[in-house]
Amino acid sequence: MLTGPLLIAGLVLALASSAWGLLGAPAEQLQGDSVRILFIHVPAAWLGMGGWSAIAIASLAELVWRHPLAGIAARAVALPGAVFSAICLLTGSLWGRPAWGAWWVWDGRLTSMLVLFLLYCAYLALADAAGRDGAGGSRLPAIFGLVGAVNIPIIHYSVLWWNSLHQPPSISMGQSTMAPAFLWGLLAATLGFSLIFGGVVLARTRAILADMQAEARLRRRASELADA
Repeated sequence: MLTGPLLIAGLVLALASSAWGLLGAPAEQLQGDSVRILFIHVPAAWLGMGGWSAIAIASLAELVWRHPLAGIAARAVALPGAVFSAICLLTGSLWGRPAWGAWWVWDGRLTSMLVLFLLYCAYLALADAAGRDGAGGSRLPAIFGLVGAVNIPIIHYSVLWWNSLHQPPSISMGQSTMAPAFLWGLLAATLGFSLIFGGVVLARTRAILADMQAEARLRRRASELADA
């Protein structure tokens, strides 16, 4: 029921904030017009990290409490999480070219974000293999989801731990160094893309459940035919 409203509201907010970033927001004093890409890059980065955090929580619930929907929820989150991580890397590269003079540098933040994208790809492969083998309750993807969460604080603190070209966080708990013209547009973009993320996760959850039910019916039918 919530899938449609989430997607519609998210698209409206994301498009409106992106349009503001492209046409309405002022150019930044040092970076000029290239800073406008932050309205897509920053929400994508946050959702990439948030997606894996959700996978880790669902994996913990699957391993500890054996919640029947936990593994399905983790699988539903993985694909949109991977997509937003890829968007983060792509937009970061486009932003880095005018800012740093290079499409890519082996910076701590960039490298750890690339690792996150590769972790998503590996998780998707593991979950798909577990599903094909009929091991829907396999613990391996859940263990991988928990272990991969180690990379999240590395991404967050990389600009503080290492000498990084990447700028430090402009928004921290309870304070911001960002100008209001950028801050409110960025918050709106983040909310919009988050609603899209939530809508996609709900749609994927329903699709995964439908596939599992269809597979169970086929197996039951095959067993009945074999017994006959």
